[in-house]
Amino acid sequence: MTDRAWFDAAKGDIPQWAASMPKDADGTTIDWDWVRSLDLAHGVGTIPESTPQSIHDALKADYATREHLESIIAQCNSTFMTDFDRFIGSYRLPRALAYANRRLNDNINTLLHLGEQQHLWVVSRERRGRTTVAVLRPYSGSRPSNDDQGMLDLSGEAGGTSAGNTAAENSDVKFPTTVALDDVQDRTAAILDARAERRKAQRFQKRAGDAAMARANLSGATSPGGAALPGGAAASGNATGHHPKPDWRDAYLPGRDVDAVMGIDIETTGIDPARDYIIDVGFEFMNMASPRPAGEPETYAYEQGYYAAGDAYGQSRLAFGVPPENAALGNALIAKLTGIDVRGRSSEAGYRLFDEWPQAQAGLLARLTQQPYVAHNATFEHSWFMLNVAGYAESYRAGRITIIDTLPMSRQWDPGAVPTNEHPYGDNTLDAYAKRQGALDSAHNERHLGLEDSHIMLVAMKHHLAALKAQGKGPWGSTGRAGVGGKSCGRKR
Repeated sequence: MTDRAWFDAAKGDIPQWAASMPKDADGTTIDWDWVRSLDLAHGVGTIPESTPQSIHDALKADYATREHLESIIAQCNSTFMTDFDRFIGSYRLPRALAYANRRLNDNINTLLHLGEQQHLWVVSRERRGRTTVAVLRPYSGSRPSNDDQGMLDLSGEAGGTSAGNTAAENSDVKFPTTVALDDVQDRTAAILDARAERRKAQRFQKRAGDAAMARANLSGATSPGGAALPGGAAASGNATGHHPKPDWRDAYLPGRDVDAVMGIDIETTGIDPARDYIIDVGFEFMNMASPRPAGEPETYAYEQGYYAAGDAYGQSRLAFGVPPENAALGNALIAKLTGIDVRGRSSEAGYRLFDEWPQAQAGLLARLTQQPYVAHNATFEHSWFMLNVAGYAESYRAGRITIIDTLPMSRQWDPGAVPTNEHPYGDNTLDAYAKRQGALDSAHNERHLGLEDSHIMLVAMKHHLAALKAQGKGPWGSTGRAGVGGKSCGRKR
C-alpha cells in the first residue's frame, strides 16, 4: 500500500480487536464505533478559535480523547501477545492509534502554550509518580517556568523566541484569566497510578490463589501451612555479599553460545512511544566469539574521535524528523541531552518522520530479525518498535526476534554494580556499565546518540563476556544457559 492507505487497513482490523479486547487498560468498555469514526491519518485534535473559552474547551476535549486512545493502546500489547489462536493477524491498528495520538499530543502542547500566551494559565512540568505532567496554575504576572519545552512562535518561524523569554512575555495579547483550570489538568499520573494499583491487586489475588492451591494439594498433608517455597529457605535470598535476586529482566541475559549480534540505541523526543517521536537510530554489528568478518571496512569515524571501531562493523546512523507543530514547540531537555534541536528537524525542513517512512521501518525490521539485537534497557527499544515499526510486533510474536539486554548483565554479573543509597540496585546506567567494563574512559561520559551508545554497549558486552568466561561465571556459571540466550516469543498453546 502507498501513502496512508494503511490507516484504512488498520480500521479494517477493528472487528478482530473488538472480539478479543472488549475493555481497555482501565477496565472500561471500548466504544469501537468511536474508534472507527476517528480520522487517524489527518488528526484527532481540536483546533479552536483564539478566545479563552475556546482554548479551554479544545484542551479539555483533547485531554479526553487522549485518555481514551491511550487506555486502548495500553491494553493492545497483552491482548495481542496472548492471542494464542492468532485471531488478530496484525498490530497495525495500535500503530495507527499511536500515530494519531502523537499528533494529538502535539496539539495539546500547542494549546498549553497558546493559553500561556493569552495569560490564561502558567504551565509547569512536574514529576508526579510514574510520569511528568503539565500542571496549570492561574496567571499572576509571574514568570512561567517550563524547563522541558521550548517556546512556541506563532508566527510560524521556529526558534523565533529566545530561550530566556516565556511565551507570555513574548506575546502582545492580554487576556484576563477567565477560564476554570480544574477540568483541564493533566490526569495522566493519576490514571497510571490507578492502573498500577489494579495490577498490584491482580498479582496479589494470583499469589493468594496459588497459595490456596498449594495448601489444598497432597504436600499440605505433610507440610503444615502449605508447601515450601521452591528451593527451600534459599529462595529468600542470600543476606551476605552482593547476590542480586532474580527478576523478570533475567530472561534477556545472553547464553554462552552468543556470537553475532546487532547493537542498537534510539534517541527520542520523550519517553512515551505513544506520544513522542524517534529522532535518531544508531546500530552496528559485532561478533562476541568468532572473528570479525573479512572484507568489512577497518575503520569508522564516530563523533567521538577517541572511539575506535575495533571489532565493530556495519555501522549505521539514521536521523529522523518531527511534525512542524512539534518542531515549533522545541524541546530544550532533549537538545541539552543529545544535542539534537528538534526546531531544525521539522518535516518541512526535509526530514522524514520515522512513523511515516515504511521503507525505513522495513529496512530496520530486516536487520532486527537477522540476528539477536542488543540494547541497554531493551524493553525501552522494544516498546518503541512495537508502536513504530510495521511488522515488528508480528515478527516478535512469531519468535523471529531475539532480544539481549546488557542492563541485567550489569545487575546480575557485574560485581561493581553494588547497591548504594543513591542506587539501591547498583549503578547500572550504560555510562557506569561501560566504564566498569573498560569501554568508556572515566574522563568521558555517555554521548546519548544512537550509534555512539550502541558502540560502547557492544564493546562493554564483549569485554564482560570474555571476563565471565575466563572466570567460569555468568553464562558459564551454574545458573547460565547454553545457546544464544536472550528473550524471544514463540507460539504457545
